[in-house]
Amino acid sequence: MADFAADTAVHHVGVRGNSAHHRAELSPAWEVWGPVGGYVAAIALRALAAETDLPRPASFHCNFLSVARFGAVDLEVATLRRGRRSHALRVAMTQEDTPILSATAWFVADGMAGLAHEHIVAPDVPQPRALKSYAEVADNYADWYPFWRSVEGRPCNGAEPHPPEWHTWMRLLEMPRPLDPITEAGRLLLWLDMMMWNAADAPHPWPPPYLAPNLDLSASFHELMPQEEWLLCDAHAPIAREGIIGCRGQLWTESGRLLASGNSTLFCRPNPMAAPPADASTRG
Repeated sequence: MADFAADTAVHHVGVRGNSAHHRAELSPAWEVWGPVGGYVAAIALRALAAETDLPRPASFHCNFLSVARFGAVDLEVATLRRGRRSHALRVAMTQEDTPILSATAWFVADGMAGLAHEHIVAPDVPQPRALKSYAEVADNYADWYPFWRSVEGRPCNGAEPHPPEWHTWMRLLEMPRPLDPITEAGRLLLWLDMMMWNAADAPHPWPPPYLAPNLDLSASFHELMPQEEWLLCDAHAPIAREGIIGCRGQLWTESGRLLASGNSTLFCRPNPMAAPPADASTRG
């Protein structure tokens, strides 16, 4: 199984003008249609974090520009604005001059005073220990993408088509201890990214006539709790129209704490492993 902390590591190479240059290695252990987007986003977040002394990631937004190959990528990080308690930065990830990802993030100081309220209710679903894993319920689990060798998922929904939502408990099989705050935020990006497609696909029979990779991913980090092994992916994709799917998701702990929320836009493309729909102009 893969080591998420090691596989998202970045290494400082030098400085180019006003930008810091970092390098990372994309591991094939995180393959789903190529390097899974949340894994790539986690690497970008770690490069951003390396260029600020503020410890707490507050928000992250990225555009996925190309599908990378497994191997080395370059990351150029620059400051957009620096305040006393906040720092905005951008990063551009490339691979042999091909743009892979562009992202911005805000980092803030710890212990800030401000408004405080929690008007939220966690989904009413079984706890992970009461559920069977995908490995136990799927006859062909050994054929799933390499990504699934390094994670465990325990679904609350059945396999049959259902409304466009996805409630599944997820955990890393190799959970580094202690998990530093930036790697923990990267773990949240991993789950936020992968949950969106699973919600979008839920109402449709398998195999779907279209696949829908993420065009972008936005995340707000509310709380970091690296000691929590299982996190509930609570994803919804209420609208799919004219080739675009709008998705939103949240991540919850077993005790009902909301750690992160996010949004993503998915872009439909024909699934080469499925027969085309009878009327392609009306599907998507």
